[in-house]
Amino acid sequence: MSNGKEKIAIIGAGLGGAVAGALLQHAGFEVNVYEQAPSFSRLGAGIHMGPNVLKIFERIGVDKKVISISSTPSHWFSRDGITGEYTARVPLVGYGQTYCTVHRGDLQAIQCDALQPGTLHFGKKLARLDDNGTDVLIEFEDGTSVRADIVIGADGINSRVRETLLGAEKPNYSGWVGHRALISSDKLKKYDLTFEDCVKWWGPDRHMMVYYTTARRDEYYYVTGVPHPAWEFDSAFVGSSRDEMAAAFKGYHPIIQALIESTDEVTKWPLFNRNPLPLWSKGRLVLLGDACHPMKPHMAQGAAMAIEDAAMLTRCLQETGINDFRTAFGLYETNRRDRATRVQSVSNANTFLLKQEDPAWVYGYDIYAEPLKSETAA
Repeated sequence: MSNGKEKIAIIGAGLGGAVAGALLQHAGFEVNVYEQAPSFSRLGAGIHMGPNVLKIFERIGVDKKVISISSTPSHWFSRDGITGEYTARVPLVGYGQTYCTVHRGDLQAIQCDALQPGTLHFGKKLARLDDNGTDVLIEFEDGTSVRADIVIGADGINSRVRETLLGAEKPNYSGWVGHRALISSDKLKKYDLTFEDCVKWWGPDRHMMVYYTTARRDEYYYVTGVPHPAWEFDSAFVGSSRDEMAAAFKGYHPIIQALIESTDEVTKWPLFNRNPLPLWSKGRLVLLGDACHPMKPHMAQGAAMAIEDAAMLTRCLQETGINDFRTAFGLYETNRRDRATRVQSVSNANTFLLKQEDPAWVYGYDIYAEPLKSETAA
């Protein structure tokens, strides 16, 4: 290496990759992040960031920024999608940090700004990795290449880094789609209805999760889970319509009907997952987030698990140093696999907070308070 300092390359600048980069840079590592997209735009999607994540954001100094732009609900309400009856009123306070719902694009911008200037590289679609035992050659489709001591694959469910480790394999279609729509709060003022800060409407075989995405409460967002026998499209998502939504939720509560009536644009996304992977790392390559343990979004914890992965991987590399990356990667998997697998299982089952329960095992978790388990103790 030109300056004699070990280098880390992160493939993918989504939330897991961006936070991993910032955490590792704060820990003193030399890190560059490579993202295939030409830039990030304010995509129309919301996201939950629970107290378990905000505790990690504290470490890179962005927790207050995130809170300042977010809606901060005091409860997660679960309601029968047809009758409106409450099946759970779950407090979201008392876990050592704030619960936030926020626009994904606004959150992404904060995380990218937390990276050191000049270390986030757009338009870098991975073409090939060559781990030669001494370092890793990373080749991009634009013809450029770099070398790094270790490579972190944070490149999502269709991870090219995962393919390098385990071979090409399509993810499993879950039989479900999610509809996504952002609604201007002004459109809801005409209704004599209460639009709660964070509520999941449950039907017999489908649901709709709804929440505000800004501190101003001027955007209301919904995402559904609806059975759909096959995904017959090549694209990542397709347009949907108000009529399709009305058909999917015919007979559901008046609040759901009001949301559908107020929808200008709605998209439909397939929900994919994978079986647990036999390994999380090999040689100088390691995976995190959806590249490693993708899950259906029904707990609103997918991105949170990627961010927790980033925090634990940083802890383990601080413990061992990059030169002993094999020990670090083993520690990382040992200390993350059980929790990630549990969340993956509960999320895929889509039962979380349907009934009154204590979510402290999720939101009260502090990754920095957990003692590191050794590989032999696992």
